[in-house]
Amino acid sequence: MSTASKAKRDKAGSAVVAAAPASTVPPTVQVYDDGTNTFFWRAHTVTALVLIVSGLVYVALWDTPLDTMYNMRRGAVACVVIFVLIGVINMPDGPFVRPHPVVWRVALCVMILYILSLIFTLFQTVDDTRQFLALYDPELGKPLPERTYCEDCRIYAPDHPKGPFYNLLEKFDIFVLCHFFGWYVKALIIRDLWVLNILSVAFELAEYTLDCQLPNFGECWWDHWILDFILCNGLGIYLGVKTCEYLSMKKYIWTGVWNTPTIKGKIKRVVSQFTPYSWTSYQWGYTESFKKFLFMCFIIVCWIVQDLNTFYLKAIYWIPPNHSLNLYREVIYAFTGACAMKEMYSFLMSSDPYHRIGRYPWLIFAVLSCEILLEIKHGWYILSIPIHTEWAVFWLVSTFLFGVWVVWRFTVPLPIIGRYVRKIEHKVKAM
Repeated sequence: MSTASKAKRDKAGSAVVAAAPASTVPPTVQVYDDGTNTFFWRAHTVTALVLIVSGLVYVALWDTPLDTMYNMRRGAVACVVIFVLIGVINMPDGPFVRPHPVVWRVALCVMILYILSLIFTLFQTVDDTRQFLALYDPELGKPLPERTYCEDCRIYAPDHPKGPFYNLLEKFDIFVLCHFFGWYVKALIIRDLWVLNILSVAFELAEYTLDCQLPNFGECWWDHWILDFILCNGLGIYLGVKTCEYLSMKKYIWTGVWNTPTIKGKIKRVVSQFTPYSWTSYQWGYTESFKKFLFMCFIIVCWIVQDLNTFYLKAIYWIPPNHSLNLYREVIYAFTGACAMKEMYSFLMSSDPYHRIGRYPWLIFAVLSCEILLEIKHGWYILSIPIHTEWAVFWLVSTFLFGVWVVWRFTVPLPIIGRYVRKIEHKVKAM
């Protein structure tokens, strides 16, 4: 290989590695990259511009259907596609490079479109919003039947016309698999067992508290704690944490597809493109300082609010649980949430006083704020339903005890106890 080609290859390798932040590759993880820079990793801005203009020329000069509604829908789709393409070309890279930086730019663009749609909705009435959704899908815009899942909580019901175990078997539907997979993805994003279990318990308690506002939060005790907490949440968290442990110990060796000698090796390399470039184990240290503790509490609250918003938005705008809009929203949050957690971790661990929180968490906090405002404006008839007294007392007492523990943990008493324990240890060693 000539000196010029080696220099070109080293330059390409440096560009690939530089695409990942320095914190992406901790000292404990071994990463090797041969620096291959293929067609898919090069900029194609001129090609993209030519394709965009060509498509617009065709629409402007030759393709003009007379169906007004069809033209409106097609024009809206074209605006979305063009915005995403412009964002893919001009947006900065996210914190990840696999499977391709374009994926994370698309996620950022789609999240921006989502917050713009929320802001537009803020200026509409709830009825107009429902009718706008009916333009997207004629099946929307219709009132949903209120359903609760705790009519009959018997696991074995011999008098049931559809079978003695129908109450139990009815709960095993496609949403069980979605529930499990959702918590598996959360584990890959958050990467902390304690935080994940706190989120799991907190959401089940939130369902108990808010079932007076949303009837579909009403579930049997075994549905809450066995099917949800143990099977779906627990199994998803366990497998997700184990996956994180595996990825943290793995050696990352990246070679170009065409530099791989065998067909099997090439196929394996293509598949591995959809795995992480490297892995960072998050050590949040939320018990080490009050700042990190408050930061983690804020993250937990945001996660719970995001999950609750799913159900409130469905109820307010009459979106069925199995509708594709719910899936799209969760996918958007999953991709941008992964980037947001990475940027928040870098922000929390950075010693640079000028380190910014990052564009992804900033955008997610803005989106959550807009969703809450929409629920207050359009769904006050739901939010104004008072919760049960026993749950109000429970949360007040829990908040008070939690505040006492925080004061005890992060203020004067703990250092005093620590010094007292160290004195006892010194005396024991002296004896």
